[in-house]
Amino acid sequence: MTKNRTKFVCSNCGAETVRWMGRCPQCGSWNTLEETVEEVLPKQLRTTHEVVSGKRPQKLSEVNLENHERMQLSMPEVDRPLGGGVVPGSVILWGGEPGIGKSTLILQVCHAMAKAGRSVLYASGEESEAQIKMRAERLGAADDDLFVYSGGNLDAIVSEAEKEKPSMLVIDSIQTMYLSANESPMGSPAQIRDCTAVLVRLAKSENIAVMIIGHVTKEGNLAGPRILEHMVDVVFYLEGDRSYQFRVLRTVKNRFGSTAESGLFVMEGQGLKGIEDPSKYLLRDRTSQTPGQAVVACMEGLRPVLVEIQALTVHSVLAIPRRIAAGYDYNRMIILLAVLERRGRIPFSTEDVYLNVAGGFRVKETAADLAVALSLISVRGDVPVPQNLMALGEIGLTGEIMPVSRVTLRLKEALKMKFTHFILSERNKKEVLAYYEAHHLDEVREHTVFVRNLKDLMEAVK
Repeated sequence: MTKNRTKFVCSNCGAETVRWMGRCPQCGSWNTLEETVEEVLPKQLRTTHEVVSGKRPQKLSEVNLENHERMQLSMPEVDRPLGGGVVPGSVILWGGEPGIGKSTLILQVCHAMAKAGRSVLYASGEESEAQIKMRAERLGAADDDLFVYSGGNLDAIVSEAEKEKPSMLVIDSIQTMYLSANESPMGSPAQIRDCTAVLVRLAKSENIAVMIIGHVTKEGNLAGPRILEHMVDVVFYLEGDRSYQFRVLRTVKNRFGSTAESGLFVMEGQGLKGIEDPSKYLLRDRTSQTPGQAVVACMEGLRPVLVEIQALTVHSVLAIPRRIAAGYDYNRMIILLAVLERRGRIPFSTEDVYLNVAGGFRVKETAADLAVALSLISVRGDVPVPQNLMALGEIGLTGEIMPVSRVTLRLKEALKMKFTHFILSERNKKEVLAYYEAHHLDEVREHTVFVRNLKDLMEAVK
């Protein structure tokens, strides 16, 4: 059974309200709101009504891909995670903390699209047109092919997109959008889900690339229903510490490319700039040789990145010593301290321990265990680690040093950065020696120590 609903539409700008006003809240015009009556289908009938479209199944071999060629942005750190460019008709979700740089990066993407001669519609429910222009001028992204729309009414945004047919539509952010037919408050799970469904339908039917910006919760998850990530084609998370300039664009889901790729950026005055050599950037200020410093090669997607681990211990005056980790998993640090004390006979129970990853980088893989242990041993013994030494390996609870994946890629990056001495897992020996032989690295082979457990590590350190 259908029902009618009354609404008021501005004849000047098309804004909609549920009650009559003398002045339009969107454009400020007086006496422009006109009463209209629309028919609303019950929720249980909407799906059935939409399915009856006359569309028939099509042979996969007959599907035309001429209008689905990737749109390259000439931004390598964005094109790479996307799989080579933006696919027309795809829906891309961008997540990240407020102030991390999502809107800035998206505006730079819009600028790249406009430079390539493609039109973009930027719809913001958080900023006015003037605010968007101020930010675009600061970034040098004020283009004629970039259209802006300020407002949270998704019905009006979709109507404009169907009329203008841009190559890309940007929604900033999904939490500020609402549908008039949905009675749920703006930002509620039901409103976010329905708005996303409308945008997905628009992208597929009109072949428009849609980019959706979403905020995250304190736990780091996207604010809204979890089903949101299943509805879209690509999910990106922009990560980093706002105290540092370093940013990582991490791929969580990608239907058109690999999830192993990521983009690395540095925040500057004119926006986010891609880093061609992240290892050189993160180790740029490494000049002194101080106890507690060690370097490790971490995999960021398919690229190895060299980062510096810093450790500090001081005698604790508290009943329970302090343990603080920045850029490293706290629980992993606790495990390594327990293993070092139990298996390595190095006391930490009376020491405050502080661990930091330089540059704002976040280490998430266990391949850094050996470097962390080396930095802790170094600071406890007050003996600096040589600047040309790098350690790679995972430490088990028994003190065993386990192998790491893609060890040859990590070694190649370390050799490029002038590292010549290595401490590696015995279980990586066969692969490493084959790499040395293939590339005639006899001198590096002589300076490589393979360890099986913490006992071997202590002897190597001595």
